[in-house]
Amino acid sequence: MSGAMTRRRLLALGGGLALTGGLSACSSPLASGLTGAQPDTADVIFWNLFTGGDGANMVLMENAFRKEHPGVTVEATVLGWGNPYYTKLALATASGTPPDVGISHLSRLPLLAAAGLLEPIDDAGVGDLGVTADRFTPAAWKKATVNGTVYAVPLDTHPFVLYYNVDLAKKAGLLDTSGNALKPMKGKAQFVDALKAMKDAGASYGAAMSITADPATAWRYFSMVYSGLAGPVVTDSGTAVDIDADAMEETFAFMQSITGPGLMPKELNGSGANVLFSTGKAGFLFDGEWQIPSYRLVKGLHFNVVPFPALLGPEPVAYADSHALVVPRNPRRSSARTAQAARFIKSLLDHSATWAQGGHVPAWLPVQRSKGFLGQSPQRNYVQAAFDAQYDPVAWYTGAGSDFQNTVGATIIEVLAGRLGPRNAVAAMRADLKRYTTARPPVTMK
Repeated sequence: MSGAMTRRRLLALGGGLALTGGLSACSSPLASGLTGAQPDTADVIFWNLFTGGDGANMVLMENAFRKEHPGVTVEATVLGWGNPYYTKLALATASGTPPDVGISHLSRLPLLAAAGLLEPIDDAGVGDLGVTADRFTPAAWKKATVNGTVYAVPLDTHPFVLYYNVDLAKKAGLLDTSGNALKPMKGKAQFVDALKAMKDAGASYGAAMSITADPATAWRYFSMVYSGLAGPVVTDSGTAVDIDADAMEETFAFMQSITGPGLMPKELNGSGANVLFSTGKAGFLFDGEWQIPSYRLVKGLHFNVVPFPALLGPEPVAYADSHALVVPRNPRRSSARTAQAARFIKSLLDHSATWAQGGHVPAWLPVQRSKGFLGQSPQRNYVQAAFDAQYDPVAWYTGAGSDFQNTVGATIIEVLAGRLGPRNAVAAMRADLKRYTTARPPVTMK
């Protein structure tokens, strides 16, 4: 992407959100990047979007690199999650002063690659350090590949998973003979029966999920169930709607078979879901594994986390995304800086057992198979979800924190609340998707 790209297209790359405040702080990496004045203030300049527990773990990993490479400096900048981050990354790269290494969700990768914002990973020299396809979770490596070229190094897979209250599951007769895992279940009937058993064992609800004002969670749930029956809802790089109407109607009917009879609340915000699961009033919780650190803090709560079983299709599917490491394109970057960037990426992979403490499954197989990770529970219990990962469909408008997820998720919320029947919901989803497939993309997507 040349420096002549219009501001409108740059904003579209970031998800269509206008920048607020970022351009006014002249000392910020973004502002100085736009003026071409950003100095090389460290040997490796690293941008990410991690705060909270993930942010603390990333700092530990950065410090491990510094310790192992004395004299090599790293400047890490944390930017606002979602569209603001991707907008700033696009603007800085287009202006010729990007970071040396950045974080990208793999669901956002196709647009960044199509816009010419990223260096192919082979060009960054990571392959010379042993960073090769055979050492990664296959689904993540495949998603890091765009039109045959690898543009990202996957750091993790973070799937949508099934939490369960161990004490309630025991009372409900859902544990196997070891008492450490759920009995195998498959298909919607067995799954709904398990929710009923949790309620019969004393829970107010069989399951809970953040629904109200949480379209991203609604989309993850829907996508996981629907993907067991059908392919992506949009195809041809996001230019065509490709709905299997029968499969989508069946998906919505299944979702309402849980909320309709009161096995799961029809409307519930994130804090409400947290309270229900934390206090033993919900037997199961549908959520991302990134919530594990929060539930570990709940005194007296005994829980476990596993992949969802196969629900409507013959095989289990895990909706997921991945954090990945990218090298933004910079013709002025020296070979020495590029080599340091490659070493930094390799170091983060090698220390990703620390990253897994936040709940994420390491994509780097040497760590995924190590004692440092396999000693972590419940993380080791849902590794298979990383291999069954289903990502957002390829399009310029999809991905983590996108307006697309907000739009389709809002329709799914109406289904969960019982305000929209399955057949009408299919029509509504088709209209939602048409809004995006007929829009003019900011770059040509092959």
